[in-house]
Amino acid sequence: MRKLSGVRTPHNKNTAERAPEIIPTPPEVVLPMSMHIGAPSKPVVKPGDEVKVGQLLAEASGFVSSPVYASVSGKVRSIDAFEGANGARTTAIVIAADGLQTIYDDLTPPLVTNTEDFITAVRDSGAVGLGGAGFPTAAKLKVEPGTIDTIIINGAECEPYITSDTRTMLDDADLVYEGALLLKTHMGVKSLIIAVEDNKPEPVKKLRELSAGDGVIEIRTLPALYPQGGEKVLIYHTTGRIVPEGKLPLDVGVVVLNVTTVATIARYIKTGVPLVSKCVTVDGPAVKEPKNVIAPIGTPVRALFDYCGGFREEAKKVLYGGPMMGIAIHDLSLPVLKSTNAVLAFGEKDAKLPQETACIRCGRCAAHCPLKLMPFSIETAYQLKKPELLEKYKVNICMECGCCAYACPAKRRLVHVMKLSKAMLREYQTAVKAEQDKKKTDKKEATV
Repeated sequence: MRKLSGVRTPHNKNTAERAPEIIPTPPEVVLPMSMHIGAPSKPVVKPGDEVKVGQLLAEASGFVSSPVYASVSGKVRSIDAFEGANGARTTAIVIAADGLQTIYDDLTPPLVTNTEDFITAVRDSGAVGLGGAGFPTAAKLKVEPGTIDTIIINGAECEPYITSDTRTMLDDADLVYEGALLLKTHMGVKSLIIAVEDNKPEPVKKLRELSAGDGVIEIRTLPALYPQGGEKVLIYHTTGRIVPEGKLPLDVGVVVLNVTTVATIARYIKTGVPLVSKCVTVDGPAVKEPKNVIAPIGTPVRALFDYCGGFREEAKKVLYGGPMMGIAIHDLSLPVLKSTNAVLAFGEKDAKLPQETACIRCGRCAAHCPLKLMPFSIETAYQLKKPELLEKYKVNICMECGCCAYACPAKRRLVHVMKLSKAMLREYQTAVKAEQDKKKTDKKEATV
């Protein structure tokens, strides 16, 4: 294998030893219909309806979609337009909680006897990529027999601060193991690997104890190097396979699933309780008492910070997720989503952007890029408005992990440039295709 690339960020795993605490039920929750990649969920309730925990609120509206369930008991207050942290607009169901957390009467474990039953159960659980990606898990697993030979369960959790997956591996190791066995049984793969960074010895020990001697599941430790948990990076470091440009892990015979997603699936098949709450790491220099908390999905982010004692200083930046790939949020009333694994708060010193200076052509950005891109060349091509060069330099395979910007001594805004470069390339490729289509049409008409 080639030499490992990436960056060694401070781990800041301040909450790794903090067992999750259940926060008080909030007065209301906001449940967006697009907490996943793909088609938004379709509401099956209306304002005024009484609902209970685990009751279906919205059904999946397409192959790449996911159902949404009530995370609190109470009354549907409204079904209104909602704007997320990224500016995307969707619909959200708002429930006024009654504080009782009454469980829905009809929750029963699904009957799973074959692969079709298993994938249906995965879909009905509401599981998506819970490490932040948000891709509906059932859609990942709905493949033709023989298409995949390896499943990798991602327990790397390489972003600084975040420890919610670590707590899953410590507190729900049995569910992780049961979920892995279900995947091995029903997906018919030859290899099933649980990959964990080597800075998490206790989770590794627990999982190895559970799987000892079964000859089915391999617990693989990997160097603690960001972005070890990136899908393409993880596939390469565990199997040696490279996912080609424009292709998916499926195309090299692999499916990658987050460790908490796997535990969620196992819990649903065991109990019939779908995804209604999340373990979230609440941390960052501005937080008084960093903790892991368990909150109903839809809980306002403010409630999590309040439970952790509030802020030790004014929060100048708050993120969904980690400091490398997280999304800044503008309003603390925004809700915990299915994919929310952490909320972090930073004071003025840590939130202030460093002064950007001229590129010195040191090559550190390229040296640390896990996908072997040349960010300095991509930036130049963008500045020159040369989309054909952006295509040549393969900007589209960039996963925006931030290693280039982190390593850059000039503090260039390279991730921002990557995003803009992709948009420029898309516009160029659309124009090229339109011109090619026009030429074909003109030629066909001339022939006629």
